[in-house]
Amino acid sequence: MPFDPRNIALTPIEARVLATLMEKARTVPDSYPLTLNSLITGCNQKSSRDPVMEISEGEAQEALDNLRMKTLAVQISGTRSTRWEHNFPRGIGVPDQSAVLLALLILRGPQTAGELRINSERWHRFADISSVEAFLDELRERSEEKGGPLVVLLPRAPGARESRWAHLLCGPVDVAALQSAASASGGTGGGNASALQQRVDTLEAEVTQLRATVQMLCESLGVEPPAIQTAPAE
Repeated sequence: MPFDPRNIALTPIEARVLATLMEKARTVPDSYPLTLNSLITGCNQKSSRDPVMEISEGEAQEALDNLRMKTLAVQISGTRSTRWEHNFPRGIGVPDQSAVLLALLILRGPQTAGELRINSERWHRFADISSVEAFLDELRERSEEKGGPLVVLLPRAPGARESRWAHLLCGPVDVAALQSAASASGGTGGGNASALQQRVDTLEAEVTQLRATVQMLCESLGVEPPAIQTAPAE
């Protein structure tokens, strides 16, 4: 049965847990499926999260149990520890590209189509903004037989150049509250700064992963890793 946010809307913690599983499956596949501790760390990280949350072990476990009952998460029992993986696209009833956009909206809050394209680069490379908008339109126009819309296009905030999208997996959104928060953050200036910071976070994560790969290769070959050059402080 397709996911219907009107009948089985996720709690904010369930949504964060589900989207974090989706994120880590694509950005750190060597560590996936995730242990409970790794999942909690991902849910509570400070970068690339809006809002920042402090989910406890008990809350994360309860969310995982509920997601498993909703067929959105799968428990894998291993010899050392229990691990978890998502069932996002199939459980929600959307293609992979749409699942990526939904997960990003859950993790980072409302975003424009352009911001979504930038933030999705490590997950899935969309050809252009038009392709992002096409998948968003499909999610917005999702038929009632499939459970209804999963995203909403928010009214353009005063001074903003583009409208932002929000997900509906946790039920209807409070548009007035979101618009008020956007105005308080500085309108388009705050949005551009946020997009730039998210881009920096993405690049830093990629550098960290590349360094770890180089270190592993050097150790396997028995050679010293290259010295890392750092820019002098101004």
